[in-house]
Amino acid sequence: MALSVEVDELLKQFVRESRFAANGGVVTDLDGTAVHEEDGRIYIPESVEFGLKRLYETGRPIVLNSLRFPLSVMRSFGKEWLAIANAPIPVISMNGSQLGFVTKDEKDELCFEEITAFPLEAGQIDEVLAGVQKLIDDDIRDVLLFYYPRDWRMGEIIWTPVAEKVIYVKEKYRSASSVTAVELPKLQEQLHTEEICMIFLLIERPADDLMAYQHSRPSSFFTRRGVDKLFGTREIAAHLGIDLAHSIGAGDTMMDSFLSGVGLMVQVGGNNLEFRGLHSTIKLNNSFELGDLLFRVADLEMELNR
Repeated sequence: MALSVEVDELLKQFVRESRFAANGGVVTDLDGTAVHEEDGRIYIPESVEFGLKRLYETGRPIVLNSLRFPLSVMRSFGKEWLAIANAPIPVISMNGSQLGFVTKDEKDELCFEEITAFPLEAGQIDEVLAGVQKLIDDDIRDVLLFYYPRDWRMGEIIWTPVAEKVIYVKEKYRSASSVTAVELPKLQEQLHTEEICMIFLLIERPADDLMAYQHSRPSSFFTRRGVDKLFGTREIAAHLGIDLAHSIGAGDTMMDSFLSGVGLMVQVGGNNLEFRGLHSTIKLNNSFELGDLLFRVADLEMELNR
């Protein structure tokens, strides 16, 4: 799948006019961007694999920036991506709230080595739970609260206010390490005991029904104030010595706020995003084209360094 003449020209211009080859890197979202979902199967397309391998040969760092929690990244793509990179993978997880490397331990098993994390403050947790209590008071019990402790080994924990739904929730959300239905005060106590990086609140009820209760969104992500994918990208860039103004970022939704902080923004898919790259912006149809772009960027960098 060849890139268009327009895209190729923008790539040439960016590599030529920026310091990408010396100080830049690539930051990419996973779902809908670098990985593809088809018939329930999520995988790294062959073109992306080829593009990544070619880019890794140049020595440019590649950072994964995902809403996924570390265990989810490891279970879904860790082994395959590590085989491509042949080195620890820098990861920004949970909307910028935990940074680290997916790598292997002394037993050759996948693990996560944290760089830093930005857990929710106690007051924020209480605000979220106050909102949950209001939903329950309004007789909205189709509420699920997903929370993600800083200890990556704990994975994803789901709370439901309906004890009878625990088995149903376990079967529906198989990524969860555990499902609980403790009373809300007990949940509050547990959340204050652990450092919590992110909370995801999901209301399993149609948005039209929620309008009657003036609850505007059926789902919400909560991280420490000021923490998002752009914040996490800036933090890990400083750690790795990457200049974002001379880097490439790829994403597909409005959650991918880091796209506004990179030199070359690559939008994947058909969403109408408001972000623009500091240098230029490219739009691609799918992850397959992203793979071709990564391969082409590596070739252009190699040509420049000859």
